[in-house]
Amino acid sequence: MAKWTPKHEAPEPLEGPVVGTITGGTILWFVLFLVQLPFYGWFDDRDLTWWVWTCLAGAGLGLIGIWYVRKRDAAIKRHRAAQEADGTAAP
Repeated sequence: MAKWTPKHEAPEPLEGPVVGTITGGTILWFVLFLVQLPFYGWFDDRDLTWWVWTCLAGAGLGLIGIWYVRKRDAAIKRHRAAQEADGTAAP
């Protein structure tokens, strides 16, 4: 069996408003948790409490994601500033 080799190069990664996207997603998960919380008894009667806890877990992981992308964004900006100070332009 032959090893698969790609026929073309992978595209460049998309860069966009990553911090805003992750923040918005985190807020959405937390709002979904709050909306489901008054109906906890209904979810419990049907063994569907995992829906509630999944939303809370999404919000918690989103907080970690916000921390991560803010640090990443700051590191990218520091790297670009250092390149500009050295006079080397980034491709």
